[in-house]
Amino acid sequence: MKGSLIIVGFFILGVIAGAAGWLSIDKTGFDISFAALACLMFCVGLGVGNDLGALRALRTLPKMLLTLPLLTIAGTLAGCALIALLLPWRPLTDVLAVGSGFGYYSLSSIFITEYRGPELGTVALLANIVREIITLLGAPLLARFFGPLAPVSSGGATSMDTTLPIITRVSGKEFVILSIYHGFVVDFSVPFLVTFFCSL
Repeated sequence: MKGSLIIVGFFILGVIAGAAGWLSIDKTGFDISFAALACLMFCVGLGVGNDLGALRALRTLPKMLLTLPLLTIAGTLAGCALIALLLPWRPLTDVLAVGSGFGYYSLSSIFITEYRGPELGTVALLANIVREIITLLGAPLLARFFGPLAPVSSGGATSMDTTLPIITRVSGKEFVILSIYHGFVVDFSVPFLVTFFCSL
């Protein structure tokens, strides 16, 4: 929760700095979005490289559970398609691009801003932060009413980092490896799916 509030705080600070003209990207000629994206991708790779042991432990998981990330992706996109029916002024591809962030607000919002502009990028940022907050606050209820896999799926890409502690607490330590695997696969899909829907 604290991490999400810090991210929102930096976003608000960025909006204020941009509106006040303190930091003008256009004047410098430096593509700060690309630099931030490259840094984020490096950090994702670093995280994967530092946790190869967790990936090896996947061999002990039941094969059926290995499909959970695919089900999370399919379920999220199906939900986005239904929501798009309530937003006739927005193209379906915009709604699917926002949903394809799966809680990975920093990466997806940069991509969407690059492709579709700051308005949709801001929507993506807020939608993905809300997904993380819902998981952090609602994990006990999700586990109680829908089973121990529900918080993992709800966490999306964050199930391997920020929401992992609450998932471990409410679902059990036996779901740690699955949660890390789930987060990694969903996380890895974000740049591909977001850019795919943005380019349609």
